[in-house]
Amino acid sequence: MENNKKEYKLSGMTCAACAMTIEMVVKELSTVEDATVNLATEKLTVLPKEGFASEQVLEAVKEAGYQAAEKGEQKQSDYAKQVAEKKEKVRQMASQIRFAAGATVPLLYISMGSMIGLPFPSFLDHTVHPIAFVSAQLFLTLPAIWVGWGFYVRGFRNLAKRHPNMDSLIAVGTSAAFLYSLYSVVQVLFGHHTFVHQLYFESVGVIITLVLLGKYLEDNAKGRTSQAIQSLMSLVPNQATVIRYGEVVTIDTEDIKVGDIVRIKPGERMSVDGVVISGQTYVDESMMTGESVPVEKNVGDVITSATMNQTGSIDYKATKVSSDTTLAQIVHLVEEAQGSKAPIAAMADKISLYFVPLVLGLAVLAALLWYFLAGESLQFSLSIFIAVLVIACPCALGLATPTAIMVGTGKGAENGVLIKSGEALEAAHLVDVIVLDKTGTITEGKPSLTDVLTFSTISREALLSLVASSEQHSEHPLAIAVLQAAQAEDLPLAPVTDFQAISGKGIIAQVEAQEVLIGNESLMRQYQIELGEHISDLIFLSHQGKTAMFVALDRQLVGLVAVADQIKKNSREAIAKLQKMGLEVVMLTGDREETAQAIAREAGVDQVIAEVFPDGKADVVRTLQTQGKKVAMVGDGINDAPALVQAEVGIAIGSGTDVAIDSADIVLMHSDLLDVVTAIRLSQATIKNIKENLFWAFAYNTLGIPVAMGLLHVFGGPLLNPMLAGLAMSFSSVSVVTNALRLRRFKIKS
Repeated sequence: MENNKKEYKLSGMTCAACAMTIEMVVKELSTVEDATVNLATEKLTVLPKEGFASEQVLEAVKEAGYQAAEKGEQKQSDYAKQVAEKKEKVRQMASQIRFAAGATVPLLYISMGSMIGLPFPSFLDHTVHPIAFVSAQLFLTLPAIWVGWGFYVRGFRNLAKRHPNMDSLIAVGTSAAFLYSLYSVVQVLFGHHTFVHQLYFESVGVIITLVLLGKYLEDNAKGRTSQAIQSLMSLVPNQATVIRYGEVVTIDTEDIKVGDIVRIKPGERMSVDGVVISGQTYVDESMMTGESVPVEKNVGDVITSATMNQTGSIDYKATKVSSDTTLAQIVHLVEEAQGSKAPIAAMADKISLYFVPLVLGLAVLAALLWYFLAGESLQFSLSIFIAVLVIACPCALGLATPTAIMVGTGKGAENGVLIKSGEALEAAHLVDVIVLDKTGTITEGKPSLTDVLTFSTISREALLSLVASSEQHSEHPLAIAVLQAAQAEDLPLAPVTDFQAISGKGIIAQVEAQEVLIGNESLMRQYQIELGEHISDLIFLSHQGKTAMFVALDRQLVGLVAVADQIKKNSREAIAKLQKMGLEVVMLTGDREETAQAIAREAGVDQVIAEVFPDGKADVVRTLQTQGKKVAMVGDGINDAPALVQAEVGIAIGSGTDVAIDSADIVLMHSDLLDVVTAIRLSQATIKNIKENLFWAFAYNTLGIPVAMGLLHVFGGPLLNPMLAGLAMSFSSVSVVTNALRLRRFKIKS
């Protein structure tokens, strides 16, 4: 079902009520299974049913008073275009604010200046020239209304469609103030000069200017929340050199096709994924693997997009291009996560759906009570009405969750931790048990030579050369480990004239007319080779979790070699940190109990579940869950996939199989267990940030609305001026986004 999701880019939304309205109307369609709207990313995600057509969604969104456009395949240039469009939008908003403020500041001076003793031009003195006084205020209000015209169009349209939103509150409040002030102007023109004291033009100008300023600061800050994706996309060069029909040409990266030959020079980044067909070089793959040492690339080796070529020039054949490249898949995962909702967002969504109608009702109720019951003037009641509408805008509520998720998942992506959804991000902070697969997760996943013991006059190097020579025709992982060790030490290999593998026991080979036996105790007994006291060496190495093999030369025992799947360099530190965080760490493996316990001791794991069949891993997770525990499963193999899905949070090692990565909620691109610590801590920090945001958004509205309704005034306290309400409302939205941006300072490796 995941792959059937349809995505749409939205415009016209201004608050959480807008997002909920779109969500509601799209969900009502009979051909839609589910729909979610993300206010921060302005994205609608639809899960369609049979008979679905995009036109239905576009029409439903349009009917609700908003605009939607279907999202196609994202190209690099498209993303750059979107970033440029957002910057242009922010620049235009800045120009509008300057224009509105240019008129609002003198408007404020004219309306308030004489009250606080500021120097005032005589031709605008309301006692001498009342008509000039009111006319100047009227004309200075018009620029703000012109700049904020969108509030009125959207606000009244949504009110008419019975989906009131933030714009509706602003439109109704400022319209009431403007129309009342206009009525006062008419009265002054007819000679009723007392009406010069009943103008609200400055409230209209200041509220619109401040709301626009708040939106500008908010959009500016939101632009920084997607910085992670911008920095990832910038890693791919815009143009690439390819060889077509024997000619070397430069083309746009997005025009590269599968099968094209790409030529890369030293210092250039790889444009797409591919396979080397000529040349040799070293490539810095740190942005993908986290490994700082450059990797040698020869003919046949795989190239990953966005990695940096260092020394040589190579030609490679493109195998994955455009949206199929490794980097494009990472960007897609991050965008998916940033556009998804965490369950914690449901509370805010439900409240925002009823919030705006409730506020409209409270504003009318408060104004009527003050006018009819308290006997206050129309001007006083109008002030209460406007203040309630303006302070209650639920922008902060709608931004509290998505902005934090955007920054949190972006921060993870920058550091190789791909969190695939808001649900995963939230679930990770509740985990109390970490189940670790052994092979490839705690350990390297491939055996390496650990011990070479000699029992006769043969030297260590000669013994290792002899064993490696014998094993050069074997494809067994243990043989490969010995061969790699011999190659690392530049030891010579002798030719093998006869080779025989004995299943479950070892091998027999002829090396330079000598018979070499390499294998376990059973093979040695079969050929009557005396082991004597050296059996204790075998037992000692086995208890350390190593696989030991005896070596006999012409039926005489000459040595013992041992190989083991070494634990990764950071595994012990990561496990210690997880335990320090109060998490229970369990190692899960199909190995024998003795071997598993040896690895567990070395890695610092207290709990071991050994001899688990591949299909039994999910059962182990299920058993832990029945004990009331929240489980995170970390694995890398195909056999880990069921357990990854069963766990509350599935974490896949990035070097693992595609099946494991597809089944997981979080992917560790650097294949480092320390990144499990990062993922858990990042989840905790993000959820804490969301809770802070929601608290301030709720607290702000809960405290602000009663004050705006005049509660303090009942007990002799002050009234909330509508202009101050506008300032406070804008500040609340900006503070929520700014708080979310603090996550960018999250320390990954602390």
